[in-house]
Amino acid sequence: MIMPAPFYPGPSKEYENGKPMDRQEFIDALVELGNQRYHSLHPFHKLLHNGKLSFPQVQAWALNRFYYQWSIPRKDLTLMARINDVKLRLEWRSRVIDHEGDIDGSGGIARYLQLCEKLNLDLEYVKSCKGLLPATRFAVDAYVNFVENKSLLEGIASSLTEIYAPAIHQERIAGLSKHYEWADDYALAYFKKRINQARKDVDFGREWVINNAKTRSDQEAVLNAVKFKTEVLWAQLDALYHSYVEPGNIPPGCFIPTDYKLKNVKK
Repeated sequence: MIMPAPFYPGPSKEYENGKPMDRQEFIDALVELGNQRYHSLHPFHKLLHNGKLSFPQVQAWALNRFYYQWSIPRKDLTLMARINDVKLRLEWRSRVIDHEGDIDGSGGIARYLQLCEKLNLDLEYVKSCKGLLPATRFAVDAYVNFVENKSLLEGIASSLTEIYAPAIHQERIAGLSKHYEWADDYALAYFKKRINQARKDVDFGREWVINNAKTRSDQEAVLNAVKFKTEVLWAQLDALYHSYVEPGNIPPGCFIPTDYKLKNVKK
């Protein structure tokens, strides 16, 4: 049974007497986290955005990333089930609609599958999640578990990597459009739509967190939640790089592209 979330994580002995950061210091600390830890810095993304990945390697990226996209509404619905404040639930509900759509289902997940379609992936296989790398599944599930078990402040704060998202979406759109023939408006529809959606989500989430993280202990809990989320994203790319780039160890049962010749494939 999902229980209502405690609002605050509780005081930390390390910071219980610490002076709270002022608004600008807190914002600067959040921005610096992205400068140091966001997955835009990962070597796999550098290869992707600079046209250095083969078609099969991009297929592997898209297929594994689908599980993250598909799980974002799971994460948000889990968080909403723990929120007692009706107004906050209503505000957060738009995120689920953005990804799943309303009654017609034409949301972000459907747009993301357009990318998979352009990459000649079997969409039923993609949606089955049978070819996922183990680390993809573990990292994404850890994110869902985080919002199920942490405080409300930490759960909402974990979404603040959205602060950094518009920039990587723009970089991705520019890079993929320049280097890959398949990367047309249809394929990139999800990322183009998310630029403005992410900005809207950031405006609410950042202000809510800043206004409610009143002590230094609360602020550090927020920063740690954002760090955790950057690790969730980074771990997924580590797994992709290790499996499909170097050394090329694809785990048993995971996606192997057609005619993909890699000496370290485990069958």
